[in-house]
Amino acid sequence: MPPASTGASTLTVVASPQPSPVAAAATTTGTAAPDRLEPGRPGYRRMSFALFAAGVATFALLYSTQALLPAVSASLGATAGQASWTVSAATGALALCVLPMSALSERFGRRQMMTASLTVAVLVGLLVPFAPSLGWLIALRAVQGAALAGLPASAMAYLAEEVRPKALVAAIGLFVAGNSIGGMSGRILTGWIAQLWGWRAALGAVGLLAVACAVVFHFMIPRARHFTPGSLNPKALAKTVGGHLADPLLRRLYAIGALFMTVFGAVYTVIGYRLVEAPFNLPQGVVGSIFLVYLVGTVSSAAAGKLVARLGRRGALYLAVSTTAAGLLLSLADQLAAVLLGLVLITAGFFAGHAVASSSVSRTATKGRAQASALYQSAYYLGSSAGGTLGAVAFHAGGWAGTVSLGLFAVLGVVSVTLYGSRAARAERRRLVPVASVQS
Repeated sequence: MPPASTGASTLTVVASPQPSPVAAAATTTGTAAPDRLEPGRPGYRRMSFALFAAGVATFALLYSTQALLPAVSASLGATAGQASWTVSAATGALALCVLPMSALSERFGRRQMMTASLTVAVLVGLLVPFAPSLGWLIALRAVQGAALAGLPASAMAYLAEEVRPKALVAAIGLFVAGNSIGGMSGRILTGWIAQLWGWRAALGAVGLLAVACAVVFHFMIPRARHFTPGSLNPKALAKTVGGHLADPLLRRLYAIGALFMTVFGAVYTVIGYRLVEAPFNLPQGVVGSIFLVYLVGTVSSAAAGKLVARLGRRGALYLAVSTTAAGLLLSLADQLAAVLLGLVLITAGFFAGHAVASSSVSRTATKGRAQASALYQSAYYLGSSAGGTLGAVAFHAGGWAGTVSLGLFAVLGVVSVTLYGSRAARAERRRLVPVASVQS
């Protein structure tokens, strides 16, 4: 099975001439790193539970205002585009800060960086409900997003170093599943609390949920056994980042993550505005409950490993893209049941595609994994920020059909990138076959 969804089997050899630590361990012992974590081994369950809790806190905090945007608009006199910045500022700041934070994790450790990141984000989350104006709310959300930047890339690198390769997709799928649970629970919690006591009380409740998750993470996460500290050398960092950006496969994976998240960010930033208006006219609490469809994302991301085993990485990506596109088209209907089914399909396709692409980055990068994951996270959250803002603009200009058009354009981009990667892989195989024949 090729290690990534866009023709990695040949490109990985070119981009990664040195063996990874996992490969080195396999060569030495005859098995793939026997002391690494895998299902059934001591520590794997604790690691999974800790990172699941971290994933819950990350998405609950990062998107805490998304389901509240109509209430924020009404309370602070903001348009949909202006209120959307309470989401886009957080995701944009995360995208900008994730790379330097990943460099710090190379020096000080994945576990330490994740702990510090989550702690600061939680503390800021307890201040967010007291923001006196929209400007202050956006500013605090940007600080919160920057604080959270240390968690996603460090988590991916931690898993790549501590988990056996065959269990990596499943382990990352569980972390992504935590993201989906956090996104769902945070939005449902805020929706009902906002209906009863207002959006500020709702944000306070999300902060308390994140406190509980941070405590669980601190006491459950196993210490890293395979981390080797690096130096904070800007030239070395630039060289590592340049190497990742020069890898055609990694560039395609980054583009896929950004495009998938553009769809997701646009849909879930705007959906609240659509559902509180005619013909639906739903109350805030019911709109928040719509995010129960995130449970579908929990299932699809956790099942990503099985999808890859059955369909291959390209096949899993094509299935994710088709599912997302079908959901977008179905959501155009003015019947609530059709809209809900459309959201189910969009959510399932997005989380499956994200799990496949992010795990492919971790498998492809054999050096500077934190930076490779950080670049993916930067692209991913820039896509979220762009999707939220552009989705709100498209909704203002053309209603829900405008937002769907933006999503379909991004889906077409994923298909184009994946097809290009498949053709590049076939061309590379044809180029290498004559060379192999001559050498033999």
